[in-house]
Amino acid sequence: MTTINRRDFIKASLMGFGVVSTTSLLSGCNNDDVNEQLSINDFETYFNHGVASGDPLADRAILWTRVTPEGNPSSVLVSLDIATDADFNTIVIQEVLTALASSDYTLKLDAIGLEAGTRYYYRFKTNTATSVTGQFSTLAVGALNQAKFAVVSCANYPAGHFNVYADIAVQTDLDAVIHLGDYIYEYGMGGYATDNAQEIGRSLAQDNEGELFSLEDYRKRYAHYRTDNALQALHQQLPFIAIWDDHEVANDAHQQGAENHNEGEGDFHTRKLAALQAYFEWMPIRPFVQNETESLYRQFQFGDLLSLYMLDTRLEARSPQLEYSDYIDPVTGQIDQAGFIADLSNPNRALLGTTQLSWLQSQIVQSESTWQVLGQQVLMTRMAIPAELLASLASPSPMIAQQFQQLADLRVRQLSQDPSLTEFDLARINTRAPYNLDAWDGYPIEREMILATAKAYNKNLIVLAGDTHNAWAGDLTDSQGDKVGFEFATPSVSSPGLESYLSLDEPSALAFEKGLNFLVDDLRFCNIRQRGYMTLTFTKELVNTQWVFVDNVLSNDYQVNTNQAGYRVKG
Repeated sequence: MTTINRRDFIKASLMGFGVVSTTSLLSGCNNDDVNEQLSINDFETYFNHGVASGDPLADRAILWTRVTPEGNPSSVLVSLDIATDADFNTIVIQEVLTALASSDYTLKLDAIGLEAGTRYYYRFKTNTATSVTGQFSTLAVGALNQAKFAVVSCANYPAGHFNVYADIAVQTDLDAVIHLGDYIYEYGMGGYATDNAQEIGRSLAQDNEGELFSLEDYRKRYAHYRTDNALQALHQQLPFIAIWDDHEVANDAHQQGAENHNEGEGDFHTRKLAALQAYFEWMPIRPFVQNETESLYRQFQFGDLLSLYMLDTRLEARSPQLEYSDYIDPVTGQIDQAGFIADLSNPNRALLGTTQLSWLQSQIVQSESTWQVLGQQVLMTRMAIPAELLASLASPSPMIAQQFQQLADLRVRQLSQDPSLTEFDLARINTRAPYNLDAWDGYPIEREMILATAKAYNKNLIVLAGDTHNAWAGDLTDSQGDKVGFEFATPSVSSPGLESYLSLDEPSALAFEKGLNFLVDDLRFCNIRQRGYMTLTFTKELVNTQWVFVDNVLSNDYQVNTNQAGYRVKG
């Protein structure tokens, strides 16, 4: 398969990837000029997909909408108003922009010249329609006492209602939403997590029911997601700082292919380009390539309090995932342990890649912020479990929770130095292997390099992760066993978690969680049973994390779990 490189992205951006205009404060037109220009639209228009803001900086932010015209005009003129008040009495920017059919009538503007630490309101208008009013705040500069975020990932439309988004949208003390990927899913009806879709009113659009392959497929999927009221409300209320994961293209994607891209489905390179073009058209994010020097990984500075680095562990440079099955002799069943370890520790295996990793290390070293925060997709915590459980996880049985608990009991006895433990018992719990090679456990060399940088320069390192559909917290330890940082992972918005994959009822899931906490040395918290999100509040002294769980995604009626878990890490 052909790999995708920066030249491909540059070429794609010229084909319409970013659809970004820029402006400066107090530029633009008066109302009479605007109305005269908009009058050229001699057709009805609608703003069916809401508005969105994203990638806020101290002096700018991306603003987004999509206009839906009657007929198929080649372009639609749209005006944008940005004001410092919700009634638009003080308009600081007014521009007339062009939404092109070639860009799916999406429209993005990088509003430059704004004031730091300021709340703004914005709306889009045509001659026949006005969008809802959105709001966002630019980032503060200098001394900052607190910053608070909601962190989300893995929103599968057919799997359930976006009650998580609805709950975040009514919060009033958040600075931004950090979205760690899987904003959409590429599967068609009948595929992953679609069993209850029709029953709960979450079927995909009839003209987009199949798996996504073409640019038109991906565009329609984003359009369908953006009809969701909860998602529209969240975009309207808060700016997004987003990164993609695999399902924006295909499951378990890497630089050269994906698990869910099979023979007969065309060229993966072509599919990837189509998926990414739709992503940049529909997401409030800056272009992937700007002046041929920027990539999707990027930094956001929240005063002197924290530096947030959004990383791409999927498409920038990821080597194909290792598979345990490739190291098992099909005849003897023997495991080629030496071969596996050699491949796992190969210094040429990449997750971030040389360019992105060097950029990250350099930024961390130079940063004077209290906190260094990595926003990325997959778990960095070491998640080694007894090797005998790998087969059970690959083919789950109703007894798996009991098996986990049995091994956890042995581990407890080991920690208490129980002299009755046999050599066989010890071998069962000491023979360990990573349970998920799609995560950082499958790419340990680059993980060690990041931890070594944070350790050498005495940085307060916090890592955020999504992808697993479950809530986790764990110590980040280096190869010497030293604690270097801490990781928080968010549960999914609607995608089913381990409890579904393992077919666990509530008591069994609780037993499984208990077993994991004993078996995985660096694990400090897990919840494999509930959908939700997490909030992180940063101060100079600590980061306070809460996981907020919803009790239901099968209807719009939900309650927030009142027994919210929390975790505090001191700087």
